[in-house]
Amino acid sequence: MRTIKSKLETAAGCNRHILFVVIFFILLSSCESFTDTAPPASQLFGSDVFEDKTTATAAMSGIYVKLRDTGMLSGLLGGLNCRLGLYADEFEYYQTGTPDNFYTNSLIAGEGRISDLWNQSYNQIYMANAVIEGVEQSSSLLQADRDQLRGEALFVRALVHFYLVNLFGNIPYVETTDYQQNTRISRLSIQEVYGHIKADLNAAAALLPDAYIAPERIRPNRGAVYALLARTCLYEGTWAEASDAASAVINNPEYVWENDLDKVFLKDSPATIWQFSSADSGSNTAEAQIFIFNSGPPLFVSLSNDMINSFEAGDQRKEHWVRAVSNGNQTWYHAYKYKHNLSTPSSMEYSIVFRLSEQYLIRAEARARQGDIIGAQQDLNRVRSGAGLPATPAATSESLVEAVLIERRSEFFTEYGHRFLDLKRYGKLDTVLPLTKPGWNTADRLWPIPAQELLSNPNLYPQNEGY
Repeated sequence: MRTIKSKLETAAGCNRHILFVVIFFILLSSCESFTDTAPPASQLFGSDVFEDKTTATAAMSGIYVKLRDTGMLSGLLGGLNCRLGLYADEFEYYQTGTPDNFYTNSLIAGEGRISDLWNQSYNQIYMANAVIEGVEQSSSLLQADRDQLRGEALFVRALVHFYLVNLFGNIPYVETTDYQQNTRISRLSIQEVYGHIKADLNAAAALLPDAYIAPERIRPNRGAVYALLARTCLYEGTWAEASDAASAVINNPEYVWENDLDKVFLKDSPATIWQFSSADSGSNTAEAQIFIFNSGPPLFVSLSNDMINSFEAGDQRKEHWVRAVSNGNQTWYHAYKYKHNLSTPSSMEYSIVFRLSEQYLIRAEARARQGDIIGAQQDLNRVRSGAGLPATPAATSESLVEAVLIERRSEFFTEYGHRFLDLKRYGKLDTVLPLTKPGWNTADRLWPIPAQELLSNPNLYPQNEGY
């Protein structure tokens, strides 16, 4: 895998300005806390990089590399695909001699992996803020380039905050690279954070075009912004807004339903809204490398029996997105959405962050909660039909909302923690997880604020309940 430096050098044509970008990322990578990000890095970043479109674009591309390879959105073991799959009921854990506090729901405030996710996330936000400030201060960039880069950075800032607020509850919403301000910042309520996320997304939607500025849908467009806005409004409970935002995506001719389940996760799927490119031509996804195994027992995780048994009879997603591995005496199952865990002559699969089926299920739920029974049924049946299932028998608002939850489990397993986050917003964590997770308790609905962060900035108190 290429380093961040080599990736950026390629994007920037190896001119001298790229050194400022490289120095910036190296300094950020060494920070122990987001409040430790000091002014010199910001000054280096803003003084030269954003006077040139090539290096400014390279800086934004570097953020996507960071998102793909570190933090919550990474497809590696430390990302939410694995961590929230273990934390909820999607995975069984097999790494002998190494207990996993996510799997046992026994996190503590001093948990190093929690601290890593927190700091990596805020460092990514810091970089997005540096891009926003850099393009605003640039005297050379064309207005169209300013708008594109600022819109992308606002989208990234909103996206990372979305995951932080859903895992940690009240959090700081960081909108500046100002070192002194960030060392004193306080937490906002969940509702206030959602307000900031929506403000950033609405600003991004006004700046970004409908068309993709780069091939393979690896840089976000307005459709990606509306996809996140629809999800945010759904989580917030503003049903009409969620439905409208999802409709903006569904009605966009850029996106076409993919009927072949084996093609949904290919890099050229017309149902993909936004995805991360691979590190090199020929490499594929970290998810495939982590999830796929060819002999048992697994080295790390397998899909839980509860997950396997949850599929409705005849659901083709179980046939196409799950693979069984047996040693003759026992059978294990792994996620098989991404099928290429080795290099190929050219990359076949990219890590998909947003895809079309989510928008149908967002709109189905939003419509059901507003009493639009026929509209909700139509959207839910679009997804069910793609899985080879008959039309839903649900015919009331309440039964449709429950049917959407069941459908989301089968559609989004092992994707960025949808299962845990859905149970949480449905208020079902305490009724579902204790059935398979003996270590579960109510306080586990939130993760602890890292202990070191509370020591560095007392304004982040109080600690979340139970820690």
